[in-house]
Amino acid sequence: MTAKHEAALTTAMVALTVTTGMVEAVSFLTLGPVFTAVQTGNTLFLGFAVAGAGGFSAVASTASLVGFAAGALLGARLESGIDVRGRQWFVVALVGESVLLGIAGLVAWEIERLDEPLSSRHYAVAALVALAMGMRSVTTLRASVADLPTTRVTRAMTALFGASPLGLDTKIPSGAGVELRRAASVGAMFAGGLLGAWMLHEAVRPPVVLLVTAACVMAIALGFGFVPRRRAPQPG
Repeated sequence: MTAKHEAALTTAMVALTVTTGMVEAVSFLTLGPVFTAVQTGNTLFLGFAVAGAGGFSAVASTASLVGFAAGALLGARLESGIDVRGRQWFVVALVGESVLLGIAGLVAWEIERLDEPLSSRHYAVAALVALAMGMRSVTTLRASVADLPTTRVTRAMTALFGASPLGLDTKIPSGAGVELRRAASVGAMFAGGLLGAWMLHEAVRPPVVLLVTAACVMAIALGFGFVPRRRAPQPG
């Protein structure tokens, strides 16, 4: 991988992290509360709901978990198949994710407000968004950009503080570039959540936020697709 290609991939991963925050703003504030990318939180929500805690929906959490699992399976099969053929699996995966988010936005079109009672439409949208995020998780796992998983920041935050001059943990890799990626991961997730919540607060309808997010992912895919790739050496 060339330095230019590596830098483009890192930039794409930071931008995708922003879109995760936007997606979760819609999911948490409109569809549940439920998470569709951060399945650690969603698993806890399901446990709370089963225990009878108020304000949590077992149906919404289950829909998200099932959708995420299906997305991970779909992403693994699709991306590995494309990779074997030597094609740009990363770009194709992001285009697929964007299409799924766009479909979720269209299905959510009748959702008008944040405080609407949950319905089958909400559950369907949660499942569709989680499907896209399950595919995203496979994509970022395959991309293997350290400290930029795009769907969680706990590890990046831990490493950022642990390797800092206050933490001085010698087992955690450090360096300007590494710390910059970690800080970018945390900052991008915050920025995405802030942007999504601000849009909803400013009366932008939830389906519109999803469609904007889908457009952002598509733009990231197309932008990365134009980055020159190193050509395989030709046999002499």
